[in-house]
Amino acid sequence: MIIIRLIGESFRFAADALRQNKLRTMLSLLGITIGIFTIIAVFSGVDTLRNNLQESVDKLGSKTLFVQKWPWGFGGDYPWWKYVNRPEPSFRDYQGLKERMTYVDGISFEVTAAERTVKYRSSSVEGATLIAATPDYNKTWTLNFQEGRYFTDNESKTGTPVVILGAEIANGLFAGEPAIGKKIKVMGRRLTVVGVYKKEGEDMMGMSQDKNMLIPLNFARGVFDVENSNYGPQITVRGQESIALEEVESELQGAMRSVHKIKPGTEDDFALNKTTMITNQLDTMFKMVNIAGWVIGGFSILVGGFGIANIMFVSVKERTNIIGIQKSLGAKNYFILLQFMFEAIALCLLGGLLGLTLVYGLTLVAKYAFDTTVVLYLKNISMGVGISLVIGMISGFWPAYSASRLDPVEAIRS
Repeated sequence: MIIIRLIGESFRFAADALRQNKLRTMLSLLGITIGIFTIIAVFSGVDTLRNNLQESVDKLGSKTLFVQKWPWGFGGDYPWWKYVNRPEPSFRDYQGLKERMTYVDGISFEVTAAERTVKYRSSSVEGATLIAATPDYNKTWTLNFQEGRYFTDNESKTGTPVVILGAEIANGLFAGEPAIGKKIKVMGRRLTVVGVYKKEGEDMMGMSQDKNMLIPLNFARGVFDVENSNYGPQITVRGQESIALEEVESELQGAMRSVHKIKPGTEDDFALNKTTMITNQLDTMFKMVNIAGWVIGGFSILVGGFGIANIMFVSVKERTNIIGIQKSLGAKNYFILLQFMFEAIALCLLGGLLGLTLVYGLTLVAKYAFDTTVVLYLKNISMGVGISLVIGMISGFWPAYSASRLDPVEAIRS
């Protein structure tokens, strides 16, 4: 009870000192406020960017592998000369994988024809992307429909002229009217609409189904050369959830080497790309941004800490005779120490809370003024409060210690 009472008295002394010197208190808070605001704002921005990018990566699927000619490269020297003579993934490769793979939920062969014009009567939409794929496309990609359905097995096998439209294309052609059953024209061919994707909006990586069209690969064979490199052929493999991605990748690599008849010890003539490559690159990038945030905010906090320490030395000087009176009446050294330590901690916590309030205000401005969601996680709030607490303890200790060691007689005389 004595300790609790002493702590309460120390807080009251600190609160009185802060109230009596409002202008000095506010000025001394600026450094801590700016520092906490900078660090937490950077971390909140990084978390927001990471979440948005991760959502884009998650669309590709954590268990998804892409068999392509070119491996994904992320900056630095890219040895393109090693890959330029590789063959493109072919329909024969797809058939070979279908026969050999066991750890998969689906395998699809896909080609893409970009910048196509879609017409319906007098309406048209330009810049659409036409994708032709084998029946398992809905197993290797996550598809959400707002209208209609996916292709039937018979439509895929027989190459029926049917199409699934992105929401933006459907809206541009039909102006909100039902799309199912209507006939559109693409690349000189008429196709019947059987489905419309749910509207997604473009994510931070530019991926969206809104301007995509999907047709059966067997129908596309009669329209263009589906194995031409101009159409970017690729094989997409989605592994079973119960099987580790490394095992699926190992099986896929072995199956591809078998299909291509690659001899032992010879380098692969294909690339296996996966989303973890993007995730690892994002982690590296965000670590650098976090370090930059610590450096920028750290200087502000350092300056703020020196400011708090300087103010505390001034406060000790002003109240030297009061300290002498307290000690002459029996106040212990630790009581004087706690009194000034709590004052410094209270100053820093107040500055930290002001900084966090500014960050929260920034999230509201982003949400209501720019329609952008900026996340402020509890971990960042806790970190801001923790940093303020530590800075308060460090910057207040020496002034508090020097106050606690004053001689009561000399202090009263001052």
